[in-house]
Amino acid sequence: MQLVRGIHNIRDAHNGCVLTIGNFDGVHLGHQRVIKALVAKAKEMNLMPAVMVFEPQPQELFNPQSAPARLSRLRDKYSLLKELGVKRLICVNFNFAFAAQSPEQFVEQLLVQKLGVKHLIIGDDFRFGKNRLGDFSMLQRAGQTFGFGVTDTKSFKLDQCRISSTEIRKALQQDDLAEAQTMLGRKYSIRGRVVHGDKQGRHLGFPTANVLLKRCVSPIRGVYIVQTHLDGLSFFGIANIGSRPTVRGTRQQLEVHIFDFKGDLYGKQIEVVLLHKLRDEQRFASISELTAQISRDAEQARQYCQQLG
Repeated sequence: MQLVRGIHNIRDAHNGCVLTIGNFDGVHLGHQRVIKALVAKAKEMNLMPAVMVFEPQPQELFNPQSAPARLSRLRDKYSLLKELGVKRLICVNFNFAFAAQSPEQFVEQLLVQKLGVKHLIIGDDFRFGKNRLGDFSMLQRAGQTFGFGVTDTKSFKLDQCRISSTEIRKALQQDDLAEAQTMLGRKYSIRGRVVHGDKQGRHLGFPTANVLLKRCVSPIRGVYIVQTHLDGLSFFGIANIGSRPTVRGTRQQLEVHIFDFKGDLYGKQIEVVLLHKLRDEQRFASISELTAQISRDAEQARQYCQQLG
């Protein structure tokens, strides 16, 4: 799948596509329904199925302190959208200058002139341009003027509840992994590159693979039983997601102790799938108390994993 980073990297060869626009945070079942329609329409028109996303996401620019926790990073979206058949991902740098352009500029300069959109699949609640004045009806009128079709995507419902990134975040925050899985269409996972840590886990007898959470806020915190995928292999283990208060940690990170694994993981991309929450993150009075609790967590996790087979 092609990745176009920034409007300045759009080339003449990128002209002509069927496009959808959105955050696609989590690429949940509702998003998957949209992408399925996108790929089908592109095949029908013999055009490239393309997705436009924004980095940072708009709320992260306008309200960084209150922006919702990210379910997925750009790399995650890229992998998930590629699996669904998207052929081009256009990542627009969302800044104040871009946000200040008029809806007409957005349509004429970006959608029509640069991308040559032939069909647009978009939600009827989509807003864009300065003061969010652009809307679905404006896109329909522009389509008639510039010769591209516009299709509305109705909300995907499950048990009378709209599937949304907000609802998935709420389920994760309430430790309802099963509900999150139902809306995502897969178990919730975190992907990232293993980096060097402070080696605290190794000193405690539980070496960990450390992944920095490159997002403002994590939707989850605590200690979990996990399954880690790397290099085509899977391993069970336990993971702590948080700031590690006992050792005076400050930045949020993911620490994974992988059972029965020996090898060098530094620099490797891993996927950590959450299976079950054991407890909330907490501060212990001493390192020895922390070590004893980790031992109990590991034993409980091993028993849980044995039942899975």
